[in-house]
Amino acid sequence: MDLKARRSARLERNRAKKSKHFNTSEDTAMIEIRFHGRGGQGAVTSAELIALAAIEQGRYAQSMPSFGPERRGAPVQAYLRVSEEEIRVRAEVTHPDIVVVLDDGLLNIMDVTAGLKPGGLVVINTHQNESDVRGTMKYKGRLATVDALKIALETLKVPITNTTMIGALLKASNLVPLDSLIPQIKHRFNPKLAERNIEALKKAFEETKVSG
Repeated sequence: MDLKARRSARLERNRAKKSKHFNTSEDTAMIEIRFHGRGGQGAVTSAELIALAAIEQGRYAQSMPSFGPERRGAPVQAYLRVSEEEIRVRAEVTHPDIVVVLDDGLLNIMDVTAGLKPGGLVVINTHQNESDVRGTMKYKGRLATVDALKIALETLKVPITNTTMIGALLKASNLVPLDSLIPQIKHRFNPKLAERNIEALKKAFEETKVSG
C-alpha cells in the first residue's frame, strides 16, 4: 500500500476472515463511531489510525473529519466506520454505536450522546469519577473512562490525547487488536515519538475503566 493510499481518510479493502469485535444490540456488521474533541487534539488522526489498522486486519474501514475548517481549540468531530462488508455510505455519523470524547469539557456545552444507538458505548477522557461523569451527562449506559490527559502529559509531554484514547476505545470495545495499531503509529510518527505514543496507547488500555 503506497503512502498516499495509507494516509487517505477513505480507504477500503477486501476483508479476510471475520473476527470478534464490539457489536450493538442490532447485531449489524458495521460499527459507526463518532469522535468529539477540539482542534489540535488529534481526533481525526485517531480515526485514521484505527481505520488503517482495521484495513490491515482485512476489514473495510472509512474515516473522515467533520465538514468545515478545523480551528485549534474549537469543537470538532471525526467519524469512523469499520465493517465486514463494503461501506457504501458517505456521510457524517449521526447514530453512532460508539462515541469517543477527547475533552470532557465538551460535556458542558453539547450532548455528545445525541443519536447514540441503544446498547451503545461512550468512551471519555476525564479525571472525574464515574458517578460524576454520569451525573453531568445524565447517562446510564455503557461507559469507559480514563485520564488520558494525565497519561499524555506523562508519556508524550504534550496534552494531545489521540493515541491514549485509541487505547481506551480498544479496551472497551475490542474493535481491533491493540497490537494492530503499533505498525500504524510507527508509520505515522518518527521513531522516538512513535515509541512514546505506543507507551501511551498501552498505558491507557491498562488504566481504562468500563462500567454499565
